[in-house]
Amino acid sequence: MRRRIAIIIATVFASALAAAGPAAPVSKPASKQANKPAASSAAKSNEFVTHYAYLGKAYREPAPLSLLKPAVIPDEGLAGVRLGTNYNNQAGKFLDLKYVLDETMLPEDGDVVAAAKKMLAAGEHLIIADLKAPDLLAVADLPEAKNAIILNIRARDDVLRQTQCRVDVFHLIPSDAMLTDALAQYLVWKKWTRWFLVRGQHPEDVEYANDITRSAKLYGAKIVAERAYELQTGARRVDTGYQEIQTQMPMLTRGVPDYDVAFVADETNSFGVYLQYRTTDPRPVVGTDGLEATAWGAAYESYAAQTLHDDFLKLANREITVRDYEGWLAASLLEMAVKQGSARNVDAIRKYISADSLRLAGYKGESMNFRSWDNQLRQPILLMDQLSLVSVSPQPGFLHPVYNTDTLGIDQPQSQCKFSK
Repeated sequence: MRRRIAIIIATVFASALAAAGPAAPVSKPASKQANKPAASSAAKSNEFVTHYAYLGKAYREPAPLSLLKPAVIPDEGLAGVRLGTNYNNQAGKFLDLKYVLDETMLPEDGDVVAAAKKMLAAGEHLIIADLKAPDLLAVADLPEAKNAIILNIRARDDVLRQTQCRVDVFHLIPSDAMLTDALAQYLVWKKWTRWFLVRGQHPEDVEYANDITRSAKLYGAKIVAERAYELQTGARRVDTGYQEIQTQMPMLTRGVPDYDVAFVADETNSFGVYLQYRTTDPRPVVGTDGLEATAWGAAYESYAAQTLHDDFLKLANREITVRDYEGWLAASLLEMAVKQGSARNVDAIRKYISADSLRLAGYKGESMNFRSWDNQLRQPILLMDQLSLVSVSPQPGFLHPVYNTDTLGIDQPQSQCKFSK
């Protein structure tokens, strides 16, 4: 009986969707798709097809310090969007909904602006952006992108949620401020409030170190010392390379006032992995190495997350990464919006995903939605080492009048976002 009722409801819902007329459509009729076979039945002619685009770029990445981490994953991020699209089509076939992913992966020297203009001219106004901050802003600032929805799955820069925020950009990936706050809450909960800050010298390292300092001030921790990594490891893979590292790290950490943890800021993967077990004093390492704050991890298995791991492994033959997770989440978000009876144009989709009533599921034990003041997705943050989940923030006792997840990152009273174009 329940199954028959479900079939009747699905049929009525599908009929309602077919009857609704789109304004400023984000979808294309099946009969007008390029290089697509004609529908083989009357049922196919009623199929509502939604196109969304993936825009990525093969940036030059720093070489990993460990052989256990691959230097380059060509489909990182994109594979997650593909999995999400597969999920969307499995669910959509019962409602005559089809989702088509249009992929654009540019080489390192590719012209992101030209590619985005081509997308927008072709009617692609739903874009999953796997881009670094400068390219993301260049796309968002195009006049042609005025009515687009751009889902950021890569750039964590705080400035994108502050002085350089854009109304058409929605951030699924957590900001750096959210990540350092998540670690800070755990360290304060553990009463490990004396931090030794070790940072690299690249701009990304300095920005992350600034977030650590902000989090320390916010939660009452103290940075007892700060040092910049200046030494350079030589040929670490020769027979005596480990001896050089074993000498350098104690030199870097010698003579520091008593501290509870070494908080490392090494966004460029230059030295951080070498701090663990090599500091002068026996202390834990947290930050960009050791205990890390992240949106997702290969060892995370709570709330039925193993299902996502298994399905991704079948698709991509590797472990899912943070960018893959965010890509999957972006595709899931679009599916939720499109399947609503009124969400068949860009304005309706934007209204739907911007609403406080949004309930986006992400295997984290609670539904998620976007902050109205900076378009950042609220979400719990995982604290993990390479092998296990250690904790999840917000931590117990860190409360907020509306959403406890708003204790992570920049809250509305401190926000500098004005949504300029």
